[in-house]
Amino acid sequence: MINKIAKVSIYVEDQEQAKDFWLNKVGFEIKLEQPMGPDFSWIEVGPSDSNGTTLILYSKVAMQQQQPSKVSHPSILFSTTDIESAYEKMKQNDVKVGDMMRMPYGTMFAFYDQDGNDYLLREDK
Repeated sequence: MINKIAKVSIYVEDQEQAKDFWLNKVGFEIKLEQPMGPDFSWIEVGPSDSNGTTLILYSKVAMQQQQPSKVSHPSILFSTTDIESAYEKMKQNDVKVGDMMRMPYGTMFAFYDQDGNDYLLREDK
């Protein structure tokens, strides 16, 4: 059966802006990039120290033409081992972040990409 989550597609207005956000503000790296025609590319990004799940930065316009019902934004939760450091680094990189939430089941905060989509970052101990 299923043994891992391989890729998560997020639909972005501008692939270059999205790539800049994930590489330069969040600290991910390019895992794969190749042209898919004259107007957009297949772009996969992920944490530098992982060969696991990647995000596909897929053109929202292209997906709206192919399958309009697929364009809603997924809920994605990332993990870190140092939430305080990650929070400060994102703020230094001008990433919009929410308040730190300290819950009995974990510490986390929301952050927002270049299109205003929200994500959660949670500390795993």
